[in-house]
Amino acid sequence: MSEDQNRIETLDGLLRARRSVRGFRPDPVPADILRRIFTMAGQAPSNCNVQPWVVHVVSGAAAERVRTALHDRARAGAALSPDYPLTGTYPGHYRTRQVEAAKALFAATGVARDDLPARTDSFLRNFRFFDAPHAAFILMPDWAGIREAADCGMYAQSLMLAMTAHGIGSCAQGALGHYADVVRGALDVPDGHRILFGIAFGYEDEAHPANKARTDRAALADTTVFHD
Repeated sequence: MSEDQNRIETLDGLLRARRSVRGFRPDPVPADILRRIFTMAGQAPSNCNVQPWVVHVVSGAAAERVRTALHDRARAGAALSPDYPLTGTYPGHYRTRQVEAAKALFAATGVARDDLPARTDSFLRNFRFFDAPHAAFILMPDWAGIREAADCGMYAQSLMLAMTAHGIGSCAQGALGHYADVVRGALDVPDGHRILFGIAFGYEDEAHPANKARTDRAALADTTVFHD
């Protein structure tokens, strides 16, 4: 196999292996590996090379402090306080994809559609990072806009692929930005920075039922238009 083909196969394998993990072992990722994967992610492209991402990584006591504060706020039913507006109801086939993803998760975890307490508990797990030992909060400077948010998305994908290459599971979570004030307070985030979303990560607990859930991907023809 040629060097080019090896690279293609490696990247294809990483892209297919990366998925949303929602059950983690408590084992922390060693510090040297943490620094390596975040250094790798820093190679992500950005408009005009401004690299607008600001990343706060929590582990150990810091992770427990943030997860507890977020979970307590969510469990109390407090009003959401995101730094960026949340998406409303998805229209058309986007809503269909959302519903099918939820069905896959609930089927894997045995949560019935009419079991409101179980559905609530399932939702609240978001705020505990699905018990992951680490989380990365992705922030932007307050002057940043949609273009810079796209840059942060490219950074996040690079980060999660680096994690996958190291055998580390991850889950990108919009929910970790739902109570931005809680996160800023717990982490002493300087003024002028806003929280976009978070990523829970650690070593996958393969026995956790949530990790049996699988989602499909749209066909190429449904998402991509080629012009000759």
